[in-house]
Amino acid sequence: MRPANGSRRRVSERETAAFLSQGASYGHPGETVERVETHCSIVFLVGEHAFKLKRPVAFSALDYRTLPKREAACRREVEINRRTAPDLYLGVQAIRRDGRGALSFEGSGPVVDWLVVMRRFDRTQLFDRLADRGLLTTPLMRALAEEIARSHRSAPATPSFGGAHGIRAAIEHNRADQQTVAAVLASERIAALHASSLATLDRVASLLDQRRASGLVRLCHGDLRLANICLYRGHPTLFDAIEFADHLACIDVLYDLAFLLTDLEQRGLHEHARTVLERYMEVTEDRAGLPALPVLMSVRAGTRAYSVAASSLRRTVPIEVRVLAKTAQDLMTLALSLIEGRSPRWLSSGAEAPGSAAPPPPRPEVGEMFRRRD
Repeated sequence: MRPANGSRRRVSERETAAFLSQGASYGHPGETVERVETHCSIVFLVGEHAFKLKRPVAFSALDYRTLPKREAACRREVEINRRTAPDLYLGVQAIRRDGRGALSFEGSGPVVDWLVVMRRFDRTQLFDRLADRGLLTTPLMRALAEEIARSHRSAPATPSFGGAHGIRAAIEHNRADQQTVAAVLASERIAALHASSLATLDRVASLLDQRRASGLVRLCHGDLRLANICLYRGHPTLFDAIEFADHLACIDVLYDLAFLLTDLEQRGLHEHARTVLERYMEVTEDRAGLPALPVLMSVRAGTRAYSVAASSLRRTVPIEVRVLAKTAQDLMTLALSLIEGRSPRWLSSGAEAPGSAAPPPPRPEVGEMFRRRD
């Protein structure tokens, strides 16, 4: 591998991962290091800490291929996530090469990579795992809605993003991505979702633009799914916000909330979604944006459909392939239903006065839960 410059040797991901997989590297010889991998990072869990290594990869929305880009992304991740999880995000740590050529956290040798350092938390307290065990209570969902509202209220406005143009771009991006997995999602359904999405967007475009003008496009979380929320010290805590692409994070606050509502609806947790939406509306009084919520949720479902379909194509275990493919197809069904007049009843209940009675929501088949996420 060609050196980055005349005086330092570049490090491979394999060498870095081997160093980070040894307890002795952290001053804990003999201690087991747990490793969690995704397509763009590897997290090493040891003792009371988690160390997140960004892989030297590039995708449509991110580019971690160079050391300066990974450093900038690490620093930005800590900065962004300290807004909602200050106790979890501890800082950034350099990995250096010492005079003997070995990797180390100490000394003044050349930096070969960077890590996000976090305080380790109990992964059984992730909200997707709590959902799997039926532990998402009504008080917990109300507290979650309040925390999301607080984060939105304190987030800076970003009026150069969002509006109808931002959602239109997301719809087009979804179609382009979905076409790469047409073997799973079916070309005719991709085309139908695209056409219906644009038609529905046209009906609420002026509302979305008005919301942007009034300061409701803000620097949000951007990936507000149950898997990126944990119960920490008794409080719902948002973490792993998007740091690598402003156009994905600088969005309408309801588009941010839409990802969580879509995740809950896809899992069949209709009452939970109702509770979150109603409490969020009580706190923010942002009911004027409700007519745009179905299309915002539909776009989120379409994005997730692509992600899960792509994951199914990377798997080799037949049952995993089948489950993920079916989940992706169910997400497409949900995306279509949201913009074809078949939205769940709880979605309109958010416009009712707090505490007003509402009939029980229907429980349409929107697909089996997906238990593994990439």
